[in-house]
Amino acid sequence: MFEYFSDGPYTYNLAVVATLNSGGLIDEVDRACRPIRDAAANGEDAGTPEFLRAWTALTDQLVGQAEAAEKAGHTRTAGQLYFRATNYLSQAERMLAHSDPNRIPAYQRLLHLTQKAFDLHSPRVSRVEIPYEGTTLPAYFSQAPAADTGPAPVVVLVNGLDSSKEHQYTSRHWAELAARGISCLMLDQPGTGETLRLQNIPARIDAEAWAGAAVDHLQTREDVDPSRIGIVGWSLGGYYAPRAAAFEKRFALVVAWGANHNWGAVQRRRLEREGERPVPHYWEHVLWVWGHTDLDRFIAFADDVHLDGVVAEITVPFLVAHGANDRQIPLEHAHRSYDQAVNSPKRELRVFTPEEGATEHIGLDHLPHASTFIADWVADTFAELAADRLSRRP
Repeated sequence: MFEYFSDGPYTYNLAVVATLNSGGLIDEVDRACRPIRDAAANGEDAGTPEFLRAWTALTDQLVGQAEAAEKAGHTRTAGQLYFRATNYLSQAERMLAHSDPNRIPAYQRLLHLTQKAFDLHSPRVSRVEIPYEGTTLPAYFSQAPAADTGPAPVVVLVNGLDSSKEHQYTSRHWAELAARGISCLMLDQPGTGETLRLQNIPARIDAEAWAGAAVDHLQTREDVDPSRIGIVGWSLGGYYAPRAAAFEKRFALVVAWGANHNWGAVQRRRLEREGERPVPHYWEHVLWVWGHTDLDRFIAFADDVHLDGVVAEITVPFLVAHGANDRQIPLEHAHRSYDQAVNSPKRELRVFTPEEGATEHIGLDHLPHASTFIADWVADTFAELAADRLSRRP
């Protein structure tokens, strides 16, 4: 993995490669990071405020340029600038502690910038609200051009522990799907993104509850093929998505983008300082996500966040994609998910190697490589399902 901060923490370097592989420009990233090299050497928790200040300054610069371009009528240029500003602020906000007073204002600004990017850069992406247990879950819907001529298949893309629908948007996985005739619902499920930050809805083990609400919504849309709704989850989503597909039988396929077969066991490893962590202020973040306040009680609770006895219930095509050098989730978790999915009619394990890239956590070191492989697998599988359905017609 490219490590900009040679003496800095893994979390900082992961943020840099995530940004660069989500449309960031190396010159802009370098100008943001160069002033905080010393701060990074002081440790991830101590340096995070400096990280936010530096990346916010870059965001401010791009927003100023975007506003000038928009005023001049150069909407394409403005859209590109708003898109990159969204990318940078998304990664900076992701690194903050829950208790940091800048976190919510930064996220609210991120929502505004993302909408500007939709308006001028990605007009086929729009905000939607998913009815859920007396409230709603916010999401972004990318309508594939194929939907102009009839109902299109769709993927529900779900977050990990610390990502958001804004990170999903800047990853452009939705664009890869759209180019293959597939729409995408980028969802802030409970415990993530806006749902956590502004609605205080924590994560839950039974992912099928909120995943079923997403399917309910999608089945009301005339532009969606209700027989071809898939679910893809990255990072901790590699637990959520298989769990959802195991018990919500309306999903037609599932992808674990980074296997997270036993997340509870990973937490016990992290208590022993084994393996890397995705964000600074880690335990504060974890307790916030799950709605807990006591670490010891949480660790006992987290023991139930696993897929043993669950993936055997998956009865649809299942892809497990994992990096051989994932420093957060050991490769053995990918093998366990694959080996136990004995009732999937089409199961595949794809391990990305150091020689090809995408070998780090969820392929962030070469995100387009992992993204396009997954998009191709999803497209091929949806096509096979459609052909099978046609062959069964009398």
